[in-house]
Order: sequence, then structure tokens, then C-alpha cells
Amino acid sequence: RREQTGEQVMTDDSERARMLAGQPYDAFDPELLAMRRRARRLTHAYNHGDPDDRVERTTWLTELFGALGDGVVVEPPFHCDYGVHIRIGAGVYLNFGCVVLDCNTVEIGAGTQVAPRVVISAATHPVDPDERRKGPEMAYPVTIGRNVWIGAGAVIGAGVTIGDDTTIGAGSIVLDDVPPRVLAAGNPCRVVRPL
Repeated sequence: RREQTGEQVMTDDSERARMLAGQPYDAFDPELLAMRRRARRLTHAYNHGDPDDRVERTTWLTELFGALGDGVVVEPPFHCDYGVHIRIGAGVYLNFGCVVLDCNTVEIGAGTQVAPRVVISAATHPVDPDERRKGPEMAYPVTIGRNVWIGAGAVIGAGVTIGDDTTIGAGSIVLDDVPPRVLAAGNPCRVVRPL
């Protein structure tokens, strides 16, 4: 079976398919290396483009992301692994210095606001040092709901889902799911109170 995704063709036995299935995969696979180089070229162009040229900026983001809603603002510099696994809803705002490691799907719901220097990482590694030394990596999807606010310097880990209308405090380390409509903060991030 073959699946068409953007310009990339993926087979079920490819390293990319393994990556998106949450299985151990080889990050140095030639297809994945080529996809990361493509993302580096696009983010470089975006980060160094004319800040007043909205048409050009939107073109770069449309080419980079898997899906891009209307009215999205991404302040440079922005960095990601692949870009094509990122789906951003309408009216999302990503402030300066955000990093998205999209080794698996990363979905950001409409109206969400992300403060400076937030890291969203679908990427992870085996905890066992012997397994980690062998080199395979893993990745799990990250889903951020609609109208979420993520404070400056927060880290959102692999496999996390954040519910709609939730606020994540600055500097939080989010390694577990967070329900909708709560204030959550800390390291590790915990629900402080409902909203």
C-alpha cells in the first residue's frame, strides 16, 4: 500500500511509516534526511525573508506545513524537523523562537496562542541506555486543542494531548495529557484549577 502525503510517497515498510506509527525508526534514513533538509531550506527562507512581505511569508508556510489555516502568524525564528507533519488551525499565533519537532503529527487547534521559546516535541528516545545506544528513535503525536494558551518557555512532550481552552503556565514541562478548560503549570505540569 502507498500513501501520498504532499510531495512525499510513503510505503508501509518505510522508516517514515515506522516513525509515524510510533515504532522505533532510523532517523538517518535517506528519505528522512532529505525531508529534514527540505524543511531546513524552507525555514531558513522564512526566517530570513522580508518581514513585510505577507504573500511570500504565507507561501513559505503553506509549502512547509501539512495544513495551514487562515490568519496564522509565525514569528521568526521558527524551527522544525519536517514541517509536513504539522497541522495548524486558523488564527494560531506562534511567538519568537518556537521549535516543533514533528517526527510525528503535531496538531495545533484554531485560535491557540504560543508564547516565545516554546518547544513542542513529538520526538523521544528509548530510556534504556543499551537500547538508546543502538540508535533507533521514536515519536508520538502531539495534539493541542483550540483556544489554548501556552506560556513562554514551556515544553510539550511526545504523545501529549492538551484540551481546548486550557492555559499552560510559563516554563511548564508537560509530559502527560491536560484536560480541557484548566490552568495547568509546573515541572511536572499539573492542573492548578478549572477555568
